[in-house]
Amino acid sequence: MTRHLLTGAAGFIGSHVAHLLLDRGDEVVGIDNLNDYYDPTLKEARLARLTGRPGFTFERIDVADREAMPALFARVRPQRVIHLAAQAGVRYSLQNPHAYVDANLVGFVNILEGCRHHEVAHLTYASSSSVYGANTTMPFSVHQNVDHPLSLYAATKKANELMAHTYSHLFRLPTTGLRFFTVYGPWGRPDMALFLFTRAILEGRPIDVFNEGRMRRDFTYIDDIALGVVKASDTVATPAGRWDSADPDPGTSAAPYRLYNIGNHSPVELMHLIATLERALGRTATKNFLPMQAGDVPATYADVEALTAATGFLPNTPVEVGVERFVAWYRTYYGM
Repeated sequence: MTRHLLTGAAGFIGSHVAHLLLDRGDEVVGIDNLNDYYDPTLKEARLARLTGRPGFTFERIDVADREAMPALFARVRPQRVIHLAAQAGVRYSLQNPHAYVDANLVGFVNILEGCRHHEVAHLTYASSSSVYGANTTMPFSVHQNVDHPLSLYAATKKANELMAHTYSHLFRLPTTGLRFFTVYGPWGRPDMALFLFTRAILEGRPIDVFNEGRMRRDFTYIDDIALGVVKASDTVATPAGRWDSADPDPGTSAAPYRLYNIGNHSPVELMHLIATLERALGRTATKNFLPMQAGDVPATYADVEALTAATGFLPNTPVEVGVERFVAWYRTYYGM
């Protein structure tokens, strides 16, 4: 049995990861600040499904709390850390940048320091496909340079990767960063497109379709994502055998450091997603076509070859199946 510290345990991805770890008999100490970026009752409902499960304990702590986090590490002494807590959302980072500095930068330093001082065997943390920013070469690869983020959210995630590399180099702390692509499914986030579209269609309101509908996203089902996170945590980062400082590979290092894309490797046209959702709901959406939003990118497409080679990760849920499952959950959860 392995003791995991899991941040963001009441979050969409975090709660699913917690269930997988508990299912196999591991111990999970979950933390979350249950903030109101979106409906806290949904976070509490996710948490309620975990409460009482053997091996699970929860503490309400903010990762940016400089006093609480060292005390937590000293008390729990986790063997592995899966850090999924963050201030998410590209568009919100234009409105409240300080929230991203506190959660994503200050919070990440607290995680790194806790791992450093308490002999954590492996830190796995959430990065984002947003780091690819102005890149246009598809599919996005961890071997590409990502020095041109287009939002503060993306910049904080890029900063996390750099900070992790520093600790891997200086303190030989094994770190693995996962660049998440668009995750969807039951218990999802209300600020994500599928959730917003479903709610609006069922309420008879028009849906906002950005970039005039010419968006493509690597939609990845939550069960595939959660399994990939667990597999990545199980695969402790090691130094690359042939890393060349004269021709550096951004995805690896001479330090015990790894970066992986975690996505479906199958981008979907936004209009196809909407059509799939309309069929699942049995209703037609009224569409409000809008230009591209600041900080957004027209397409994402994950090259997951590195993660597959290292862990065996292989997503296999078609978007048609995933959307049906999401709609079934939505109707049940909201009593529709």
